[in-house]
Amino acid sequence: MSVDQVIFLSQKMLEVAFLVGAPVLVITFLVGLVVSVFQAATQIHEMTLTFIPKILATMVALYVFGNWMFVKLVDYVRENFLILLQILR
Repeated sequence: MSVDQVIFLSQKMLEVAFLVGAPVLVITFLVGLVVSVFQAATQIHEMTLTFIPKILATMVALYVFGNWMFVKLVDYVRENFLILLQILR
């Protein structure tokens, strides 16, 4: 395996990790931001108030984007196996 192949595989791995993780992280971040603004506006500083909306948002995001994320990961693994087979030949 050459250095170029290792760099390509590493770059592809980081790209897929970012694409798969981004929707859930962005939605959870936005929900946390909205809850924080709500807490600041109402002066309710209950620590547990942020957890329930974030957990629900994460579950909804996984439900909405889960199929796409799974397909992306399966395609990535399939490409890696094909590259591995080409290297071993």
